[in-house]
Amino acid sequence: MNITQDIRFQQLQQWLQSFVTDKNYSLTPASSDASFRRYFRLAQQDGSFIVMDSPPEHEDNKAFINVAILLEQYGLNVPHIYQQDLQSGFLILSDLGSTPYLSQLSTSTADGLYKNAIDSLIKLQKIPCKNQSLPQYDSTLLLREMRLFDEWFLQKHLQLTAPDWLTAVYDLLINNALSQPQVLVHRDFHSRNLMYLPGHTPGVIDFQDAVIGAISYDLVSLLRDVYIQWSSAEQKQWVEYYIEQAQQHGLLTSEQAEHFPRWFDLMGLQRHLKILGIFCRLNYRDNKPNYMNDLALTLNYVHQVCERYPELQNLYQYLIEQPKIAAIK
Repeated sequence: MNITQDIRFQQLQQWLQSFVTDKNYSLTPASSDASFRRYFRLAQQDGSFIVMDSPPEHEDNKAFINVAILLEQYGLNVPHIYQQDLQSGFLILSDLGSTPYLSQLSTSTADGLYKNAIDSLIKLQKIPCKNQSLPQYDSTLLLREMRLFDEWFLQKHLQLTAPDWLTAVYDLLINNALSQPQVLVHRDFHSRNLMYLPGHTPGVIDFQDAVIGAISYDLVSLLRDVYIQWSSAEQKQWVEYYIEQAQQHGLLTSEQAEHFPRWFDLMGLQRHLKILGIFCRLNYRDNKPNYMNDLALTLNYVHQVCERYPELQNLYQYLIEQPKIAAIK
């Protein structure tokens, strides 16, 4: 739809009139994501802001606001909320720039950038979460996510029936997640949702789906990112840095630190099975085909973990022996 014929955009412009200080302001698309939300950059003489258009019938804007306030309160570099209209789903936020981590990561910058991101993650995980009204990343939610792999990747995309033994794999992955220390989890802590701000800690966005869940989840999102890949040696180095920091900050005991690499691997498998389903759903249901380009890397992460653990051999054999799956490159 042409933006000038877009009714919500017209409503957004009307709403903005009471906040703009410069008659010559500009409003240009800033970004969109895998949801119904859209972002525009409001540029005027006294600076730039991000305007979020988040239709309330599709998005939980109250959750976004609550999590934003919580993370900001504990020192995370998140967008500050200047204005909000919950009924319409319009918000004015501080502008964290237009440079995601993904565009800045290279062999020369990665170590510093990932350590900065891990430092922010530690800060996030230290937030007391017992009295927060956040959903639990419980067995029901974990299973619902993995069933996306059955429904959208196997059935819809490849016309395959999910094997019966997959239930036992899901049980293993659920038990792995629930056996870990439970902390605040961003759920999409990766290179597209971290903003590069020279001289500052990373900007953190897209946090509205935060839950209380497994301590390894966000680190997996960061280091086994489905948009960029690093060697096993590099991943191991950053996992070790995280474990060291987590122990120093009281997030992991020495015994838990020994279990962490397995927790990390199996948590990654849960996440990547879910993502395979989500990417296919975005393609077939939401007409967003670009995510299909990332299926191969996501599947590669699944292969690597399954190959490493005897209890995952059924899944590993299935992945390499099914011609339709093996053909994804």
